[in-house]
Amino acid sequence: MHRRRRTALFLTAAIAAAAPLLTACGNDAHPGAAAVVGGERITVSQLENRVDEVRAAQRAAVPDDAQYQQAIARTGSLTRDTLHGMVLDRVLERAARDAGVTVTDREVQRMRSGLEQQAGGAEALEAAWLQQYGIPPQRLEANLRLQVQAQKLAQRLGTDTSRPEFWQALSEAGEELDVDLNPRYGDWDVEKSSRVDARTPWVRDVTAAGAPQTL
Repeated sequence: MHRRRRTALFLTAAIAAAAPLLTACGNDAHPGAAAVVGGERITVSQLENRVDEVRAAQRAAVPDDAQYQQAIARTGSLTRDTLHGMVLDRVLERAARDAGVTVTDREVQRMRSGLEQQAGGAEALEAAWLQQYGIPPQRLEANLRLQVQAQKLAQRLGTDTSRPEFWQALSEAGEELDVDLNPRYGDWDVEKSSRVDARTPWVRDVTAAGAPQTL
């Protein structure tokens, strides 16, 4: 697993973020968009829907109110982490395409079968992916496809997903895509292929003012 914890086997939305809550004020250069990747928008609505999927899965998995609140507390940065994952998925897909890497359904099923054996069954794997990485059951198959894609890209590059050569390929793909995040969600560090918290003149830190922590 990569030392920056940007992966499940490779990439997930489970990135620890201890940054203060940010809110945009003034002119918004990204109306309705959480990010723009390769000229395509990831809308705020799409991001919120993804977050809602995780929360619904957590609620179903943990019917006890107190335990559910604990799960929410453990994933307080879920929105920012989810956006990171959505952007990084697209960066990986570009890097894989540039390298001529393709993934078959059989390869994904082979990985899933192996992981289910390790976890103790399909439900156990779904529960583990939700709890550890914030991936709801309906997104598991897509995430595993990305895991296979990452592994095959690393193999094509003659390295593995923990090595700088792999992340350099992602950096180059991110630069090609010209990733642009809405400032309220931070900035995209092309070199690290990672979301970072922004400090811009038109973004106001509201945490110190005692504002409630929200998604």
